[in-house]
Amino acid sequence: MPAKKGTGLLMVWVEVPDEIDAEFNKWYNEEHVAERLAIPGFLSAARYEVVTSGPKMLAFYELESSAVMESAEYLRVRNNQSEWTKRMNPADVSSLYIRNVYEMIHPTALTDEIASSPMAPALQIGRMDIPPDVEDEWNDWYNTVYVPNYEKVPGVIRGRRFKAIVGEPKYLTVYEFEHEGASQTDEWFRQQNIDPRNAAMREAMNHVPGSPGIWKKTFELPST
Repeated sequence: MPAKKGTGLLMVWVEVPDEIDAEFNKWYNEEHVAERLAIPGFLSAARYEVVTSGPKMLAFYELESSAVMESAEYLRVRNNQSEWTKRMNPADVSSLYIRNVYEMIHPTALTDEIASSPMAPALQIGRMDIPPDVEDEWNDWYNTVYVPNYEKVPGVIRGRRFKAIVGEPKYLTVYEFEHEGASQTDEWFRQQNIDPRNAAMREAMNHVPGSPGIWKKTFELPST
């Protein structure tokens, strides 16, 4: 079975003016996602809409690795845009546009379970920096304590962590959820404070505005 996830991500957050919203979504769903998935190394993709805080729209692409974004095949497609893409290019029409490329740092290896898993129905995403003087301790805590404890919560599929290759802030955390309410439960809040280090380590993070936020899946091409 072809892999559905790799070690890289392309994440594109956008907000567009109301007057082009309908055409923008039509372009994304009918042309753009399929065009990107035809590029070798693009493994799967889905579009999400914000539930809590953060930019309204998110396009989430699973990549074989972050190096796909420098491949000849990707650059050929990006440099030969259709007329519709030229008209709807998010970099040009969006009132808010964030395009980041990431490489996975936790877990340290891609398991068969992760590689074969589909796009999640909902996501909770944190985007943050951390002061250098606590960065090593913070990464160790995040990988060995914080993510594993949240993965015990019903409705949480898994947590993965990434480092930005293109864009900022430096770190990204993605929790895949079975439903958008997974982090609004008593068990989530119990795990949030279960370790004595959690409060200080959370306080050390510098989140961007709107982080963490929850998004629900709104579009995915049918499997072939």
